[in-house]
Amino acid sequence: MEIFHRPPIAKGPATTFTGDVWVEGICADAAPDRARPAVVRFAPGARSHWHVRRLGQAPHIVGGIALLGSRDGTVIESRPGDTVCTAPGEEDWHGAATDRFTAHLVLMEGDTSDAP
Repeated sequence: MEIFHRPPIAKGPATTFTGDVWVEGICADAAPDRARPAVVRFAPGARSHWHVRRLGQAPHIVGGIALLGSRDGTVIESRPGDTVCTAPGEEDWHGAATDRFTAHLVLMEGDTSDAP
């Protein structure tokens, strides 16, 4: 057993996000080989760029109102307690409504090339 000391919360890079986004790794290198958990916080109106997770992803909303969009034009509004499952290879974006912050727990598998 090992206690993981959280790394500093990092501002999300402009190559991945639009607006102010903060990424908090939960257990980074101490995680099991394929676990890539993080808490991602979005300022009002901030969002991820379009992206694909080769093994899928399940954002679990922990605060605010989140918006999640797919290439078919569907935009889902989700609230705390909701988990939205994205299939492997599905392209999507997610972020905050324009008038409030949101945060989600990223539940995904991957390796260092699949960082949240």
